[in-house]
Amino acid sequence: MAFETQNPATGEIIARFDNMSDAQVEAALTASMAAHNTLKTWLLGKRRAAMHRIADILDDEAERLGAIITLEMGKTLQSAIAEVKKCALGCRYYADNAAVMMADEPVQATAARTFKRYLPLGPIMVVMPWNYPLWQVYRFVGPALMAGNTGLLKHASNVPQCALSVEDVVRRAGFPDGALQNIFVTTDQVGEMLRDDRVKAATLTGSERAGASVASICGAEIKPTVLELGGSDAFIVMPSADIDKAVSTAVTARTQNCGQSCIAGKRFILHGDIYDEFKAKLKAAFEGLKVGDPNDPSTDIGPLVTERARQEIIGQVEAALKDGAARVTGAEPIDGPGFFYRPGILENVPKTSKAYYEEIFGPVAILFKVDSIEAAIELANDSPFGLGSSIFTQDLSEQDLAINGIEAGATFVNSMTASHPALPFGGVKRSGYGRELAVEGLRAFCNVKTVSIS
Repeated sequence: MAFETQNPATGEIIARFDNMSDAQVEAALTASMAAHNTLKTWLLGKRRAAMHRIADILDDEAERLGAIITLEMGKTLQSAIAEVKKCALGCRYYADNAAVMMADEPVQATAARTFKRYLPLGPIMVVMPWNYPLWQVYRFVGPALMAGNTGLLKHASNVPQCALSVEDVVRRAGFPDGALQNIFVTTDQVGEMLRDDRVKAATLTGSERAGASVASICGAEIKPTVLELGGSDAFIVMPSADIDKAVSTAVTARTQNCGQSCIAGKRFILHGDIYDEFKAKLKAAFEGLKVGDPNDPSTDIGPLVTERARQEIIGQVEAALKDGAARVTGAEPIDGPGFFYRPGILENVPKTSKAYYEEIFGPVAILFKVDSIEAAIELANDSPFGLGSSIFTQDLSEQDLAINGIEAGATFVNSMTASHPALPFGGVKRSGYGRELAVEGLRAFCNVKTVSIS
């Protein structure tokens, strides 16, 4: 497995990093356990101060760190800087709220005093993707380190400098050496580490195949896991919606991060009464997007992350068209250097097409027409995934039907699906299990110990 920085805007290889030896892996495991043994003795006030220092560093160096994100995975510099600042927000949230989340909870029982106490598990294997290369990691760092856990970060192979930056920031903030370590390791080495007794649990954001592999190993070892996998989120629009707001939100939902987001709106389920109006306005908006240099402030859409990713989307779109889908606009590669792809829209994708069920991890919207809220929810659920969902409607009964009926980890009403430190994040079905963020994320890797004192 090659860890290398390749600029998606040019295709140029910038840097390569060597895999760690087995001896280096052993040293990392030893350091992670030692850091946990130190960190779990820290009072929460000391952890809080160090976590606030992480947030301060992120805010102070947002432009530098954002530039690394843009260089390695291609999102616009403006959105990369915003990602760094969101990481700072998340770290501050846990710094300020972990004490309440971890406080003993009294329980009335037969003993004189009974309560629940939340205690850290220890070193956690952290397997993370490239699409939000800092946010995905810091949403682990915040709750995990505040709880007293430590992390062994196996990041995606194409964002090595992002991975190294997290280790550097955590160290500079004053956490114990080894509290968060980047590890350049192979898939086989990941498996060996998961089987090591010092690794107490694992969290993974990524593909179904990677999630199944990690869950299988951890299941055999009786270790807890949290998996956040793919998504093909439904974005429902009903006749009572503010159509202009829905269209504007749909553009952002489908094209932010160049469409490379698990919780992006991907399947746009539109009531027949507003289908043509919505399609026309969405088409015009897509055609007005500027694709180009991600460092140019006027650019809306940067390149896809790799040529392989672009070829996969090209293949999915071509297969859908062959199956009978119609191209409304775009959805095609752009000639020249770099891995650029024109945002596009498809409609009339038949149920017999793989594109009906697959996640398209790029800026391609698929439109569907329905005649009722019941049909919209049925179509939304006709997917192996269940991560997020959105519905645009002013009808309170339709809102309630969607909230109760859509099989997903989240339903956002009159807004796009998004993550926030105060909200639990995760999915159902093949989108994974467990929750990150909020109190659920902090407690996911805690031993909820029952204490009974007579």
